[in-house]
Amino acid sequence: MRERLSVLNAAAALVTVLVVVLADGVSRSAPVDPRPAGSVTFNGPVHTAAYWGDTIYVGGDFTTATWGGHNVARLHTAAVNARTGALLPWSPQVDATVRTIDADSDGVYLAGNFHLVNGAGRDNLAKVDHAGVLQPTLKHRIDGHPDSMSVGGGRLYLGGSITAVDGQARTGVAAFDLVTGELDPQWHPYLNDVVNVVRYTAGRVYLGGRFDSVDGARGTKKIAALDPVTGAVDPGFWSHVSAMVNDIAIVDGSIYVGIDGGGGRVSSMDLTGQVRWTVATDGAVQAVTVLDGVLYLGGHFDNVCGSANTGHLGVCLDGATRRVKLAAVDPGSGALLGWIADGNGSVGVRALRSSKELGQLVAAGAYTAVNGSPQRRFALFNLVSPTASDITW
Repeated sequence: MRERLSVLNAAAALVTVLVVVLADGVSRSAPVDPRPAGSVTFNGPVHTAAYWGDTIYVGGDFTTATWGGHNVARLHTAAVNARTGALLPWSPQVDATVRTIDADSDGVYLAGNFHLVNGAGRDNLAKVDHAGVLQPTLKHRIDGHPDSMSVGGGRLYLGGSITAVDGQARTGVAAFDLVTGELDPQWHPYLNDVVNVVRYTAGRVYLGGRFDSVDGARGTKKIAALDPVTGAVDPGFWSHVSAMVNDIAIVDGSIYVGIDGGGGRVSSMDLTGQVRWTVATDGAVQAVTVLDGVLYLGGHFDNVCGSANTGHLGVCLDGATRRVKLAAVDPGSGALLGWIADGNGSVGVRALRSSKELGQLVAAGAYTAVNGSPQRRFALFNLVSPTASDITW
């Protein structure tokens, strides 16, 4: 353990710079610049974010966005120009919390604890177009609260504490046809507890959360892989996780999982669920994403532990390196990198999203500063056009 600690501390002392030359000829570094660019900020927690091209859609508990010294009303949703950090005109009126967002060429999908969108009834799930106009599909009665969604393969997959949709029993998850908006009658796996994250990939839908099994199958505790068409458990994936899963990222044949319990964990797995490595933190890892060969972690931790050996309440027993709410590790080995973008607060970072095309990272959450500089609840790392001055709302 001491040997591993020395290796991790040596890695932490280095600032790893990997030059990435994109198709547009622009060179960027990985990890991203730890200094957030000038961008929109918010007066309440940001729970979720999704890229669609050069636009970042966000949702949360906020009612005001601040950009260029102006406070502008934004009721639980907003859109940000990823190239400039500017607030965009897109502004659906949502009456309560938006917990999860996804987008495709047809529009933007919202889910959470709301009941009205643009003055029309929508029970926790809605679709709006890229102009902010509410669409007629996805009008359902949802019992329970959605926390995560993933769009792909012609369906919208929804996860949370869901118990029924339009009076039809559902336990934690549901799927909807993207064309008609109708509930998929075939896709109804049984889970015995909450789903925190849903991730669609071609051939599999991954679920993570607090559940102990899916359809009573062995090897489905806290994380499972399902058939995206039938909802059947994929027996080719076997869980080795015992604590609640908060987030999942799948990149190049590897699965990265943000975990609660004993402080927190991030684990790398192969596509069968076999764990390759685990890094411990002293608080939950709530968000993970991979960009340009770097795995970023977000959560409410204050330290990355020197080993996976932790004590009561996640205390690092073999030493620790300070990383507050954000950290970066090598996805191949789990070695801590020298990237420091310390946040603050208790809850910290709730969501991380990245754009390979823009070479950019977004961190959303409940913090109010990064590296001691004011940055309320939304941070853009690696702004594409840092000299842009247009202000729109």
